[in-house]
This record gives sequence, C-alpha cells and structure tokens, in this order.
Amino acid sequence: MGTQKQEFVEQGAAARTAGASLRTPVDWHAVNWRKAHRNVRRLQARIVKAMKAGQKRKVRALQRILARSLSARALAVKRVTTNRGRNTPGVDGEVWDTPHQKARAVDQLQERGYRPQPLRRKGIPKRSGGTRYLGIPTMRDRAQQAVCALTLDPIAETLADPNSYGFRRERAPADAIEQCFGVLARRTSAMWVLEGDIQAYFDTLSHEWLEAHIPLPKGILRGWLKAGYMEQGRWYPTDKGTPQGGIISPILANMALDGLERELERRFGRTARERSQNKVHLIRFADDFIITGNSERLLREEVQPVVEEYLAERGVALSATKTHITPIHEGFDFLGQNLRKYGQKLLIRPADSGVKALLEEVRKVLKSHPQAEAGPLIVQLNALIRGWANYHRHAVSKAHSTRWTGTSIGWSTVGPARNIVGGVLPGSSGSTSKRWGSDTGCSAAKCETETARRRRCICIRQAGRPSSGTVKSEGQRTRMTRSGSTTLRNATGGR
Repeated sequence: MGTQKQEFVEQGAAARTAGASLRTPVDWHAVNWRKAHRNVRRLQARIVKAMKAGQKRKVRALQRILARSLSARALAVKRVTTNRGRNTPGVDGEVWDTPHQKARAVDQLQERGYRPQPLRRKGIPKRSGGTRYLGIPTMRDRAQQAVCALTLDPIAETLADPNSYGFRRERAPADAIEQCFGVLARRTSAMWVLEGDIQAYFDTLSHEWLEAHIPLPKGILRGWLKAGYMEQGRWYPTDKGTPQGGIISPILANMALDGLERELERRFGRTARERSQNKVHLIRFADDFIITGNSERLLREEVQPVVEEYLAERGVALSATKTHITPIHEGFDFLGQNLRKYGQKLLIRPADSGVKALLEEVRKVLKSHPQAEAGPLIVQLNALIRGWANYHRHAVSKAHSTRWTGTSIGWSTVGPARNIVGGVLPGSSGSTSKRWGSDTGCSAAKCETETARRRRCICIRQAGRPSSGTVKSEGQRTRMTRSGSTTLRNATGGR
C-alpha cells in the first residue's frame, strides 16, 4: 500500500514538473448535468447559510471551493455556449462550437494565471435616440465571469433589497408592476411619485467602490474593470463603469444599488407612524426605480437629496432631464406600463410609446414583404404580437388595452390585407391583376407534407386564401379581407 502511494506521489510530481494536469480529461457528452446542478445548488445554499450567520471567512472558503469545482466550470461553459451570444466572438475571434472545444475549455478554466482580454465594442441604437455601446468579452472571459457569477449570486440574493426585481431569479417586470399596484391602488395610498433615472449608470459606476465592496478576488475583478476595449484596431482604457454585455455586470450593478431601500426606510420609516405618514416606498428594476411619497415637498426636499447622496458614493447621479416628480392622477410610465389613477381607481395599461413601437414594427414587417403570401406573413406577425401581448397580459386594464391595440393593428393591416388576402397581387393594375390560381396556390400535397412534418398546417388557406385553381368573386374576396384583418386582431385579444 505504501509503495503504491509513493508511486502515485512520484507520478504527480513528475506531471507537475512537465506542466501536465492531474485532472481526468472531461468528456462533454458524459457530463451528468443534473448532478452538476445539484452540487452547485448545495454549495450555494451553504454560502447563503454562512452569509446569514456572518461567517465571512467561511463564505470566502466556500466561494473558492465552488469556483474550482468541476460542476461549476462545466455549467459555466454550458451557459456561454448555449445562450444567444454563443456565436458572437470577442477580440480573439474564438468561438466554442464543438464538444472538443467545450471539454478543453472546462479543463483550462481556472483562476491561476488567468488574465482578462480587452472587450470588443459594438454600438446599438437606442429607441429614444443615441447609441448604447456593448462590451463583448472573449469566450474565456465569459466563462470565467459565469463561474464567478455562480459564487457571487447567493451573496447578492442575501443582501438584495426586498423590492428589487431586475436581473434576479424568479422575478420579472410583472412582479414590480404588482408591487406598484399594491402601494398605489388604495384610497389612502401615496399621491406623488418620484420617477428616478440614473444617467449612464453602467458607464459611470465607480471602480473604487466595486473593488472595495464586491466579494470577489480583487485581481480578477480589477482585471475585468480595467481591461479596456478595442475599437477600429485601437485599445482604449476604461477608468469607470462596468461593460454592458458581460455576464457578471448585472449582478455588480444590482449590488451597487442594494441598500437604498433600507436607507430610505431608516430615514422615513423607522416607526409605524412615520411609515403611514410619509408613505415612502421604493420599487426598483435594475437602474430604473420609482419612489412614492405623501407630498411633492417630501419627495423633492427630503427624499431626492438622500438618493443623490447615496448614488454619489457610487460615482453615479440622477438624470436631470428624465427624473420627474409626478402626481398619480396624471400618471407615469414604468417598465413599459402606464400607471394612472382615475378618481380612486388605479388602471395599468401599456404605455403609448410601447403601442407606437409595436405598430411601427408591424408596419415595418408589412412594408418589407410587399409581395409575401398571407399565411407566412400572419405567422410572422403573430409571433411579434403574441410576445407583446404576453408581456402586457398582467395589466389591470388588459381587456380595454388589447382591444384598442388589436383595432389599431387591424387598421394598420387593412391595406396590405386587401392586397395579400383579397386576391390582388401588389404592384399589378386592376385590369390585369392576377387572381389566386394554380401558379401561386399551394397543392394538397404541400399541405399534407407540412402537416406531417410540423404537426400543424401553415398553409395559406388558414388566412382565408381559396384553394388552388379556383377564382373567388368580389363579395367572397371582401369577406376574405375582413377575415384576414380579424385574424390579426384576435391575436391580441380584441374582438
């Protein structure tokens, strides 16, 4: 037994001398993902327990164990190779798209000797104007950030504000809107709202504050913050902010603002009498938040200075143009919803800007496919409308808002529907217009093939198109046009 142990020690020393790894090579297809998730959750639960007990040294030890575990490294690689940006490379142009590359990444993923690379910068136009710049890390940096996110997430959840809803598990914008309804719907609720907007939050967050308060290895965190970015072949340094596009950036941004709700409660809600008198409540989604108050003077002269002082410690400030104090009877927009009291009743409906954006997308789809067949076009529009309706389905006044939106979409599609569904091909004159015939129709064989392959027929006849080889009368085409627009309206719940 002693001889075997001595041989193993000698082999290990020889391997370390040669620079080889003692770990068994990972077989990507043989990874037990259920067991990996269970191992990570177990260690994360121990981190939460130690954090609540105030055992900071134990928290750091458990973080190191989790970061070095095979389960965490495998899940990190899986995350960066299955999300939407898996085919977007960083400055090195590398993408992990084969099992061999993924397995090798799991083996090489470790903190020792790791040095972050600069970001690849990409500009995305904002809906309100201007440009939002994304910093795209390399695949290795993304995987390392995913590992650290697994170790940091339980700490962030333990320290998070109760009414923080952005970038957190099991929380969504609908939960934030529900909380807004809970604090504003009663007759005795607050009558004034401070709409807070932080100016360029991700781009101006203080590096010094993050390094001093985020429980991560300082060298790795500083490397991510100071890595800089590449644009047009030149390297630019970063002295402040955290990149929008990094996996760990939302957690860092949330942790920087966690504690604001407790600070407001300490200032304006120490006793039950102060809470009922001031009615100060914070609802936050990432860097967008609202604060309720009993009067405009309270919000402007007492609450807003506290918020500004809190943000100044983190190197950020409120936007002078987007921060407003509004009475609830005039209404305000928050997370794409409009909240307004009509008398003593609070109604929540989609914001006008969101409705206009949806109609613009519908018109863009219709104008970009002027000669498209009705069936595929309606399938494409249904996906767009269904996503918008699912987001707004939690609104209090959903029946009214969806009926109004559906009517607007129906009117937006009347012209294209008359050309597409009514039997007249766009671009042709009335006298020589082609009717639906065998040259443009679909055969029964195609319908059977689509039904067998996709289990549902997306044939053009679902939109009211006549069968192949038939010509409809003018009255029948008019009914078909109305049917096509009704199909689009029904997608949003309108009648």
